[in-house]
Amino acid sequence: MAFRRALRDPFGALSGWDPSSPLAPCNWRGLRLPRLRLSGPISPRLGDLPNLKKLSLRSNSLSGPIPGSLFSRLPRLRSLFLQSNSLSGPLPDSLLVGNLSDLLTLNAASNLLSGPLPSLLPGSLRYLDLSGNALSGPIPSSLPPSAPRLQLLNLSFNRLRGTLPPSLGALQHLQYLWLDSNLLEGTLPAALANCSALLLLSARANSLRGILPAAIPAVPSLQVLSLSANRLSGAVPASAFRLRILQLAYNAFSDVVAPPPSPGLAVQILDLKGNSLGGRSPPARQRELRLGRNSLSGAVPAEIARCGALQVLDLEDNRLSGAIPAALGGLGRLRSVYLGGNRLSGGVPPSLGNLSMLDALSLGRNRLSGPFPEQLTQLSSLSFLDLAGNELSGEIPSGIGNLSGLLSLNLSKNGFSGGIPASIGSLLNLRSLDVSGQRNLSGDLPAELFGLPNLQAISLAENSFSGPVPEGFSSLVGLELLNLTANGFSGPIPATYGYIPSLRALALSRNRISGEIPAELANCSNLTLLQLRSNNLSGPIPADLSRLADLEELDLGRNDLSGKIPSEISNCSSLVVLRLDGNRLSGEIPESLSRLAKLQTLDLSANNLSGAIPADLGRIPGLAYFNVSGNDLSGEIPGTLGAAAPAPAKRKEQRLALLVGAAAALFVLVVCCCCCALSLLRWRHRFMEGRAGAKKRRSPAGSGSSAASGGTENGAGRGPRLVMFGNRITYAETLEATRQFDEENVLSRGRHGLVFKACYPDGTVLSILRLPSTSADGAIVIEEAAFRKEAESLGKVKHRNLTVLRGYYAGPPPDVRLLIYDYMPNGNLATLLQEASRQDGHVLNWPMRHLIALGVARGLAFLQPRRGPRRRQAAEHPLRRRLRAAPLRLWARADRGDRRGGRGGRGRVGVDVDPSAAPVGRSVRGPDAAAAGQATREGTCTASGSCCWSC
Repeated sequence: MAFRRALRDPFGALSGWDPSSPLAPCNWRGLRLPRLRLSGPISPRLGDLPNLKKLSLRSNSLSGPIPGSLFSRLPRLRSLFLQSNSLSGPLPDSLLVGNLSDLLTLNAASNLLSGPLPSLLPGSLRYLDLSGNALSGPIPSSLPPSAPRLQLLNLSFNRLRGTLPPSLGALQHLQYLWLDSNLLEGTLPAALANCSALLLLSARANSLRGILPAAIPAVPSLQVLSLSANRLSGAVPASAFRLRILQLAYNAFSDVVAPPPSPGLAVQILDLKGNSLGGRSPPARQRELRLGRNSLSGAVPAEIARCGALQVLDLEDNRLSGAIPAALGGLGRLRSVYLGGNRLSGGVPPSLGNLSMLDALSLGRNRLSGPFPEQLTQLSSLSFLDLAGNELSGEIPSGIGNLSGLLSLNLSKNGFSGGIPASIGSLLNLRSLDVSGQRNLSGDLPAELFGLPNLQAISLAENSFSGPVPEGFSSLVGLELLNLTANGFSGPIPATYGYIPSLRALALSRNRISGEIPAELANCSNLTLLQLRSNNLSGPIPADLSRLADLEELDLGRNDLSGKIPSEISNCSSLVVLRLDGNRLSGEIPESLSRLAKLQTLDLSANNLSGAIPADLGRIPGLAYFNVSGNDLSGEIPGTLGAAAPAPAKRKEQRLALLVGAAAALFVLVVCCCCCALSLLRWRHRFMEGRAGAKKRRSPAGSGSSAASGGTENGAGRGPRLVMFGNRITYAETLEATRQFDEENVLSRGRHGLVFKACYPDGTVLSILRLPSTSADGAIVIEEAAFRKEAESLGKVKHRNLTVLRGYYAGPPPDVRLLIYDYMPNGNLATLLQEASRQDGHVLNWPMRHLIALGVARGLAFLQPRRGPRRRQAAEHPLRRRLRAAPLRLWARADRGDRRGGRGGRGRVGVDVDPSAAPVGRSVRGPDAAAAGQATREGTCTASGSCCWSC
C-alpha cells in the first residue's frame, strides 16, 4: 500500500487494492501494471513482498532511482520489467550482491539510467536489456563470465566506451547481442566466433576498426550480422555471404572475397552501401541488394536480371555506365530501384512500366535522354519518382495523372518543353513537385495544380512560365516551400500568401513582379526564407516583417524600394542574411541592426543612405560580409569589419583599367611569342646548314663537344658534371631519384652494367644505365675522353625505331659512367614473348609480330653502313652485336592501347642502346653470320626472326 500511496494514479487503476482481503497485495506473486500512466517514484516497500516472482511496471512515467530492495529483499524474483519509464541514477549495487538466484529477465530499457555497467551479474540471468539509457564506461571483462547462461544481451543506445572484451566469447548460450549506437572502438574480437549459439550480432554506429574476422560470419548458427556505420576496412570475407542478412554499410571495405559458386547462396539482404568497393558488384541473388555510394564501374550487372526474388536494387552514386538493362522490367517483385548518380546513358527502358509493385524509382543525375516513357504512367503503386539531372526531352505526358499514389515527383534539370499537364491535378497524394531548371516549360500554370491538398513543396524555378503571380497557391494550406524564381511572372504578390500558415520558404526572385511587398506576409510565422530579389517592387519595406522571429534570410535587393530601413527589423533575431542592396532606401542605418547576433551577411550597397555608419555593427560576432558602398555615408567602418569597399563607379573604373591592362599584356605576349618563333626558325635554319661541318669546328672532348651538340652541362666548374641533350638535370638529383642507386630501383642487370629507374620530383621518369666502374684488374673500363666521344656520337642518333640517348655522366667520382635514356614502361620484347607463351599468343598475335619485325628492320637498316654521302648519318661508330629480344624496348603495347606521340603506331619498337646487349665494337648479326664475322642483309633478317618469332 505504501507503493500505491507514492504514485499518482490518474485512472484509479490501483484503487481496488484492499489490504484486508484474503488476496492481500502482500501475498501476491505477480504484479503487472503496464501502460497505466502511473507516475512518481518506485517505493522501496515493494521489497516487503517476499513471494513476488514477477514485477512489470513498463510503459509508465515512473521516475527516480531503482530501489535496491528490489534485488536485495526479493529472493524469488524471476522477471523484472521496468522499460519505457523515466527512471534515473545508476543500477543499484544490490544487483551484484543480492540473493537473486532465480532472476531470469531484467529489462530496464528506455529510461534515464546512468553510471557504469555492473561488473557482475546474477548467474541465473538469461535476458538482460539495458538499451536506450545513458550508461557509460567500458564493458567489464568480468561481466560475461558471471552470467554464463545469458541468451540475450542488449546494450544499444548508451554511451559505452572502450573495446569489446574478448570474454564475450565465453557466452556459449548467447543468441542475440546488440551493441548499437555506442562509442565503442578497437577491433572486433575474433573470440566472438566461440559464441556457438549466436543468431544475431549487431554493433552498428560505433567506431570499430580493422578487418572483419572471417571466423565470425562463419559461426554456423549466425543469421544476421549488422556492423554498419563503423570504420571496418579490408575485404568482406566469403563466409559472410552464407548469412541471411549482411549489413556492412558506411564502412571502409575496399574489396569483396567472392564466395564459391553455389546455387543455394543464403544471403537475402546485402547492404554494402557507402564503402570503397571498386570494379564489379558482388553476386546478385539477394532479396535486397544495396551497393550505393561505392566506386563500382562498368555496366549494370546482367545477372541482376536473373534474380527473380529481388525487391530492392540500390546502385546509386557509383560509376556505372552504359544503358539501363531492359531486362529489369522482368523482375516482377521489384519495389525500389535506385540508379541515380551514375553515368548511365540511353533512354529510360519502357519495360520498367511492367513493374506493377514498384514503389520508388530513382534515375536522377545520369545522362539519360529521350522522352518520358508513357509506360511509366502505368505504375499506380509508385510513390517516389526521380528523373532529375538528365537530358530528357519532349513534353511531360498527360498520363502522369495515372500515378495516383505518387508522393514525390522530381523532373528538374532536364529539357522538357510545353506546359504542365492539367492531369497533374489527379495526384491528390502528391507532397513534393520539382520541375525546375527546364527553361523550356512555359505558359500559364494549370488551375488543377492549386487543388492538390497534400502539396508541401513546389519548385518551378528557372523556366519560362508567365502571367500574374498565381494566387491559387494560397489554397494549399499545407504548403511549406514555394519557389518561382527566374520565370516571367508579373503583377503584384498576392496578399493571400500571408495566410498560408505552414509556409517556410518563399522565393520569387528574378521575375517581373511589381507593386508593394504585402504586409500580410508577416502572418507566416514559420517563414525562414524570403527572397524577392531582382524584381520591380516599390514602396517601403513593411515594418510588420519584424514579426518574423524565425526568419533567417531576407533578400530584397535590386528592386525599387524606398523609404527608411525599419528599425524594427532587429526583432528578426534569427536573421543570418540581410540583403537590401540596389534600391532607393534613404535615411540612416538603424543602430538596432547591431542586435542581430546571428547576422553573417549585411548588404546595404547602392542605395541613398546617409549619416554615420553605426559603430556598434562591429560587435556582431559572426558578421563576415558587410557592404555599404554606393551610399552617402560618413564616418569609419568599424575596425572589426575590415576596410571600406570601393564605390560602384570606382569599381567600374578599376574593371576598365584591368581590361585595358590585360589586353595590353596579351598583345605584348603575342608579339613575344612571334619573335621567339621567328628566332627559333632562324636558329634551326642555321643549325641545319652548319650541321655537316659542325664536327670539324668542335674540340674533341670536354665542354666544347657538349655545346656543339646542343647539350647542356649542369654544374660545370662547380662539382659533378651531368651532360643532358635538352633537359637540365643535376647529378645530385639523379642520386636522389635512384635512391643512391639502390637495389630496389634496378630495372635490369647484365654483364655490361645495371639499369636503374629514376623518378624525379617534377614527375620525370628516366632509365639510368650505370656502366661497370673497373675491370677485374682494377683498371677503369672506359676512359673519360673515349666515353665522352662515344656518348656524343650516340646522342646524334635520331630514328623513330631507335631509343634516343638523353644524356651522359663521366664523373666525378672518376669511375662513374652513366647513360641516360627515356623510361620504357611497357618493358622489352623478351618479356612480351614470355607473356604471349603463357596466354596462348593472345598478347602477341601474328600481325603484331610482323609490325615488330618491320620496326626492328628499320632500326637495324639505319645503323648499317651506307654508300654515298649519307654513309655515316647514323653514328660515327654504328652499334654491332648479335641481336637479342631483351634490348628491344616497346614504346606501345597493342594489348594496352597506349601510344607515343608522332607517327608511331601499333607495334613500334625502340632498340635500346644497352652495353649489356650492344657494346661498342661488335656487329649486329644473325647466328648464321657469327662464324663469318660479316654483317649481311640475310643475317639481319634471320636475327629479326629469331627475336620476334620465338615463344
